[in-house]
Amino acid sequence: MPLQATSGAASYDAFGGGAPAAAPTYIEDVFSTWLYTGNNSTNNIVNGIDLSTKGGMVWCKARSAVNSNTIWDSVRGVKNFLITNATSANVNLTSSFPTYGLQSFNTNGFTLGVNYEGENDTGDSIASWTFRKQPKFFDVVTYTGTGSNRTIAHSLGSVPACIMVKRTDTTGDWQVYHRSLANTEYLVLNSSAAKATGATRWNSTTPTSSVFSLGTDASVNASAGTYVAYIFAHDAGGFGLTGTDNVISCGSYTGNGSTSGPTINLGYEPQWLLVKNATTIGNWFLMDNMRGIPMTGDTAILKANTSAAEDNNQGHAIELNGTGFQVTTSFTGTNGSGDTLIYIAIRRGPMKVPTTGTSVFAPNIGNNVSGSGLIANAGFPVDAHFEAFKDTTGRFWFDRLRGDYNYLSTASTAAETAAGQRQFANMSGAFFSGTFNFSSAVVYDFRRAPSFFDEVCYTGTGSTTTITHNLGLTPELVITKSRTNGSLGWVVWTTSLTSTNYWIRLDDTMAQANSPVGYGGTFSASNYTIANTGPYNALNGSGQTYVAYLFATCAGVSKVGSYTGTGTTLQINCGFTAGARFVLIKRTDSTGDWYVWDTARGIIAGNDPYLLLNSTAAEVTSTDYIDTYSAGFEISNTAPAAINANGGTYIFLAIA
Repeated sequence: MPLQATSGAASYDAFGGGAPAAAPTYIEDVFSTWLYTGNNSTNNIVNGIDLSTKGGMVWCKARSAVNSNTIWDSVRGVKNFLITNATSANVNLTSSFPTYGLQSFNTNGFTLGVNYEGENDTGDSIASWTFRKQPKFFDVVTYTGTGSNRTIAHSLGSVPACIMVKRTDTTGDWQVYHRSLANTEYLVLNSSAAKATGATRWNSTTPTSSVFSLGTDASVNASAGTYVAYIFAHDAGGFGLTGTDNVISCGSYTGNGSTSGPTINLGYEPQWLLVKNATTIGNWFLMDNMRGIPMTGDTAILKANTSAAEDNNQGHAIELNGTGFQVTTSFTGTNGSGDTLIYIAIRRGPMKVPTTGTSVFAPNIGNNVSGSGLIANAGFPVDAHFEAFKDTTGRFWFDRLRGDYNYLSTASTAAETAAGQRQFANMSGAFFSGTFNFSSAVVYDFRRAPSFFDEVCYTGTGSTTTITHNLGLTPELVITKSRTNGSLGWVVWTTSLTSTNYWIRLDDTMAQANSPVGYGGTFSASNYTIANTGPYNALNGSGQTYVAYLFATCAGVSKVGSYTGTGTTLQINCGFTAGARFVLIKRTDSTGDWYVWDTARGIIAGNDPYLLLNSTAAEVTSTDYIDTYSAGFEISNTAPAAINANGGTYIFLAIA
């Protein structure tokens, strides 16, 4: 009898060809932060989450206006909502306002109708968070109270770590259980109050993997009262190819009242955080990486317990890293000295390795933006955005992790500059706040994804240090720039250089060099080591901040490689099926520019325009140095020594 490969936790899969193997589940299958603009009419939110057949909950909050936090779930049904910042009973719009509110839960998101409570008001910038029902992640349960001590069954498949209960037939506070508090304690979601003691909420009983307990308090269990409970897991595994990856954590930390606050190790980089000071008065802070948890600048904060618009006045509250987050403010609400702060954290996605280049990379010619708008539509959530102007304007890197407005130039050693007018408030690309014609620029948009591309920010130590990343395999190309020092160049390492001690510069034509020492450490699927400060402190100067962009070969999507020139036509096989849409080439054994081609401007049998990343020189359109080739790209026999000298060595990055 043949063995069957497992795709998730072994206990969930068939053995010996009996039943079909369970398909692995990823965080992007069950959770989404989606930003949209209200239109007070039909508004289809396509976030890829199956709410129609799987069920779940949608939480909406206007960012730009004073409007309530509304929650809609598939168990209570469409056109029913609750408000997290109020004691209001369930509102049912079916009879009086049938075209208002959430109209349908779809297989790929949800559809809104006419605005009722701020979920779709015309012109408003709105955030939505979608939680799909899934064992070891999230569950929704409704029940009718009995007035007596009892248990409620759930389908979380693990011990609940946080439970939010709301009475729906009449007014009442939201009652919150959290694993970091005693089972006699509770918090109130619609209030800034500190934790309180009330043994009749949870009957002084800790939940189990099959039930949670209720006491007799009317807020959770009045006779004949109706209730809904939203249930969150904690470090329960169940996700990823092995079925063992965690995607949600409910924990706590002790504040220290400092801008160098606690560092919380989750084992993954989060994308969404809900934080509450349980010891004293404090708001329920909602943060996510789509609205902005930047390394520089203010954290974008909404509050579950108020209707206030988005708050950017709490300063630089949180910094994300490859394994968790650090609190970076002395503000009591997130870092009160000696206080207990509880949180819910959700893992950043995607977790799934991409299979098409178009899902993670988009080359476009920029738009003519008038009065603000998208610079280019990538068609996916953008993490990094690069503009190469075809005239002499410049070469500019922007990215979500470093924060809105901040750019670096690949043709310069200049430090990070905060004057770019680019924002990441849109789901499909970088947004320009003003009027500018980008038709003279080619725009490259990237999404962070396993095996393809990742980005990390770190602070140098001046001595051996380890940098954690989430590329999921060993990086093959690492591009690093000091964000704070304007005299330090871009340091590049690839597996095709002589060793980890060798390096080249992105802002220069230099050949590979090994003095002073470059990375000099080791690279793995989860981290890499910088052995010292690197060339001219360009990698690890004490107290300096850095950004690193990591690329790898992803089958059918990207190829990091090298070749030896022949001086004749040379085909470079990248394992693609429809050719490369982006090609970057640099000579390493001698001086040479960084040449870049793309299909937005044309990779064809004739002349192919190129730009140089290390220079602001205008685009060259009169040469035919590369050609189309279905498996990758072809080097023309007319290419110069900088691209195809006989015996010369070259590195490249190609994206399908």
